[in-house]
Amino acid sequence: MSAEHQLDLALAVESDAPALVEVIHAAFGARRAAGPPPAGLSETESSVARALQDGFGIIARLDGRPAGAVLVGIGIDASTDLPAAVATWHRVSVHPEFQRHGIATAMIELAEELSALRGCTFAQLGVRIEFPELLAWWRKLGYEVLSRGDLLLQVGRELPVAFEVPTADEMVRLGEWVARIVRPGDLIIAKGELGAGKTTFTQGLGAGLGVEGPVVSPTFVLSRVHRAADGRPTLVHVDAYRLGDADELEDIDLDETAGTAVTVVEWGEGIAEQLNSDRLLMSIERSDDPADETRFVFFRGEGERWARLHAQLESVTPSGGIVA
Repeated sequence: MSAEHQLDLALAVESDAPALVEVIHAAFGARRAAGPPPAGLSETESSVARALQDGFGIIARLDGRPAGAVLVGIGIDASTDLPAAVATWHRVSVHPEFQRHGIATAMIELAEELSALRGCTFAQLGVRIEFPELLAWWRKLGYEVLSRGDLLLQVGRELPVAFEVPTADEMVRLGEWVARIVRPGDLIIAKGELGAGKTTFTQGLGAGLGVEGPVVSPTFVLSRVHRAADGRPTLVHVDAYRLGDADELEDIDLDETAGTAVTVVEWGEGIAEQLNSDRLLMSIERSDDPADETRFVFFRGEGERWARLHAQLESVTPSGGIVA
């Protein structure tokens, strides 16, 4: 996203229906002709308003102009091949004037988080077979083909695991829980604003691993190594905030410890992925109320190691700890 542009994502309300219809019609109308006319062109303000009542929607605005739309349906799927609580994406649209700003990716990430907070564990959608480029894009986001019909491919993926964390002490406790499932070689990439709680979580992780010495932010030394007793894995704590790219991360020489330690990289998104194709992605969001200390923490798993992330985290967190 260029610094010249301001992207705002918001939960859509009924008064947004005209703007949502505008974006949906523009996006679906710009597709190349293939098969039956796209169903998105039949959406009206009334049908979109009903969709918002039955589920929810996201509207994206770029520099104040309607630029993206997603409608989300939430329900119980009767198929034995899918989890019970399923979110379904509809009318994923970016206005043709605003392509290549990362709008669709940002909207889907938000839709996944909001659906997880509503108790969903899985997301799905239909992708027209005539548009292989769309399937390729969804695959990049981790979606896999579930079934094939005459017109549509059903694709889906597990949603992030969501936690509502009301206090700093609870953030430490969350780190202690995660310490029960990590093992040597694991990589955790943590993102969130300054003061969101990344280091506080890592302190809990270190406590759960039984590491020596206090776990503090490694901002000015870039990385700290915390040894653990009783054969438990070492904790390597990295702050990539001051690093410009992945090449600078190589200078820290994490390869020596990557296979035997649990490595946490704060501010590592877009930089630390090279360290391991199996990684646990952690994002922390603040409450909209500045006076509220509540944090919303989302874990996403990438790679075979984290293929059953919900089951792994549910095995170590007390009842009611997981929001979704």
